[in-house]
Amino acid sequence: MRHSVDGRKLSRHTGPRMALYRNLVADLVRHEKIRTTEAKAKEAQSMAERIITLGKRGDLHARRQALAFVEDTAVIDKVFHVLAPRFSERPGGYTRIVKVGIRKGDAAPLVQLELV
Repeated sequence: MRHSVDGRKLSRHTGPRMALYRNLVADLVRHEKIRTTEAKAKEAQSMAERIITLGKRGDLHARRQALAFVEDTAVIDKVFHVLAPRFSERPGGYTRIVKVGIRKGDAAPLVQLELV
């Protein structure tokens, strides 16, 4: 039984799935918007919100926790020095999902995940 088991598997094993999430979050922070499938965006959204919340905390432990997930120091520096001050007054909801359309090849629903 799958009672209280959260998250989507996305037809991947744990390692490649976590690498996908890390790359999606890093690209979202780097470019401030990404275009991906709806399922991937919904999963990456919560992880991105968590990383930005760590940036708002701003202490050394939060920085190390963020670096444990996204291992790119330039991305984490942007979270702590650019995004955290921008969202300092906002209590949450740093991202939005906008539906874009359907992918032609496999009819997957595409969305744009962007920072507010």
